[in-house]
Amino acid sequence: MQLCLDEAWRYQGLTYPNPAVGALILDKHGRIFSIAAHTEAGKPHAELAASIEAVQLLGDEKVANLPSPAAQHAYLLQHYAGRFRGATIYVTLEPCMHEGKTPPCSLLIQKLGFSRVVIGTIDPNPAASGATKFLQDSGAEVIAGVCKEACDALLYPFRKWQNDEPFIFFKLAKHQNGTISGKHVSSEKSRRHVHALRTKTDLLVIGGDTVRTDRPTLDARLVRGTRVPDILIYTSHDDIDRSIPLFSVPGRKVFVEKSLEQIAAYRHVMIEGGEGMFLQTQKIVDYYLFFTTDRFVKGRKIDLDANLKSLHSFKNDSDTISWFENLDKESV
Repeated sequence: MQLCLDEAWRYQGLTYPNPAVGALILDKHGRIFSIAAHTEAGKPHAELAASIEAVQLLGDEKVANLPSPAAQHAYLLQHYAGRFRGATIYVTLEPCMHEGKTPPCSLLIQKLGFSRVVIGTIDPNPAASGATKFLQDSGAEVIAGVCKEACDALLYPFRKWQNDEPFIFFKLAKHQNGTISGKHVSSEKSRRHVHALRTKTDLLVIGGDTVRTDRPTLDARLVRGTRVPDILIYTSHDDIDRSIPLFSVPGRKVFVEKSLEQIAAYRHVMIEGGEGMFLQTQKIVDYYLFFTTDRFVKGRKIDLDANLKSLHSFKNDSDTISWFENLDKESV
């Protein structure tokens, strides 16, 4: 299950509004067959992605080239029904029972013949839950609640979306020794990751001083993204130059305000900034996302005086990407 979590965290924030989910398949001898994750809304769910990867290892490349997840799902049912008897599938979230852009993952698992299903946490969505009983009734052994706390932490942004509440995360790039000096602190690969996150974000919050100094565009050009977030410039002095590129990006709204109240109208919110923004938003942030380089660079160090719980870290080129829960957040 930890391997499922490791894979899924790489796509946290990129699957919005879908949850980040990881899956792993063991063959009947207990050997790892495949590991996959849901990478983006509209792409295969984790269970389907892991099954596709397993089938490719069996030598079938056709399935990967089919035009849609629905077509891939249908192909697997047609050609591999019952072929996974004796195998086990692990998944961080209970397989879905509803028909969306693809048929239910629970049906896929049943038809492929998995003998054992290990689930991290039960789906909180009543419209999609129920796979545990369905698979048990179909004859599979189902074990639920494995690494539940960690799987719930992975699922937390999705739960916020389900409850029609904003999920707010703070992104910060820093060097190994805690300094934030330099125009580009993190690697190009990490910057592309941030641009990809922007394409999934409803609102991006940034401080007035950053806008005045950097005159940013805050688009998603590194991933050729056409969807960009609205912008909230949080400042006590409205002397922002409206001619900078940030204001000319098509399809976005830009707010220049003295409060953070605008956040309540959005559901997937990223805050970018330095120490000032870190301190001013500390009571409302759910998760922190840190990009830490492997370099020691002279300069001003940021004081991260906060009570944080480490959730997950992974390498991204020369950087380490880390997610933390904010234990200082005030309840609404």
